[in-house]
Amino acid sequence: MSIATCRPWSLAELARKFGLQLRGDGNVMVTGIATLNTAGVHDLSFLANPRYRPQLAECQAAAVILRAEHASEYAGNCLISAEPYLSFARIAALCQADQSAAAGVHASAIIGKDCQLGAGVQIAAQAVIGAGCVIAEQTRIGAGAVLEPGVVIGRDCVIAARVWIGRRSRLGDRVRVHPGAVLGSDGFGLAWSGQQWEKVPQLGGLEIGDDCEIGANTTIDRGSIENTVLEPDVRLDNQIQIAHNVHIGCHTAIAACTGIAGSTRIGRRCLIGGGCGIGGHLQIADDVELTGMSMVTRSLTEPGAYGSAVPAEPVRVWRRNMARLRQLDRLLRDLMNGNKHA
Repeated sequence: MSIATCRPWSLAELARKFGLQLRGDGNVMVTGIATLNTAGVHDLSFLANPRYRPQLAECQAAAVILRAEHASEYAGNCLISAEPYLSFARIAALCQADQSAAAGVHASAIIGKDCQLGAGVQIAAQAVIGAGCVIAEQTRIGAGAVLEPGVVIGRDCVIAARVWIGRRSRLGDRVRVHPGAVLGSDGFGLAWSGQQWEKVPQLGGLEIGDDCEIGANTTIDRGSIENTVLEPDVRLDNQIQIAHNVHIGCHTAIAACTGIAGSTRIGRRCLIGGGCGIGGHLQIADDVELTGMSMVTRSLTEPGAYGSAVPAEPVRVWRRNMARLRQLDRLLRDLMNGNKHA
């Protein structure tokens, strides 16, 4: 059963378009994408995780994308790729149904003065575009989205429903923002007067580079004085918080529910797992990997994998370990004092 459908493509066309090696009948037509165990005779499937190799024997797909070393295990048509999952992603994009409305501005949208809308721009119902905004060609603005005055958005972007983008925000080309995201809101800047907190004005902006993706309900604060910056091809999952003046290097990917405190600089090509907490004013080197739920309280100046979360254990074991953890300081002092009964 196809999980997505597309206009018919022959295997020969797909092989040429994506630089794959074809083994089998190039005239076979593909009209959908499906998993190995659900694919039908008109579906394309893929094998990226070797755990699913046993499913090849019963697979009914029109063809399977797989590595050369696994091709002998499948009797049907193959598209051979060094990176099957990447090839699947590129082919699946052909099957991504485009149900967007035709270019133009919905009658219920509000467009402020002196806005510049490029060719092919789509603005959906009840969107609000502030004065002086610039939206480049072929960009789509979803229903109920709000752009404050002066926002600049590049070409071929997708701004989904209910996204809010604050003033002094600039997005590059091909940026995709998922529903409910808030970009360029005030940072958490406070000064203590001795009696109460006073708000520090957030005067900076937000820069998002080309090809970035921002997940649903993710929030990114604008800078306090300088800008918050996402370099090109940064990928953010859902429900992430990025504080003011953070700088994230290109090709970094961050999983859901991570929080990054203000003025931290994260390098290029970093992989940050879900639920991480990263303190403020830190430096994270290029090519750092953080396992999920890690807490970072000091700068990480060398590439590599880091982690700090304690994996789940049966509650009986966990309680025993926590009881022993509380005794570590006493045990260490006893050892240092030469107490052999410690």
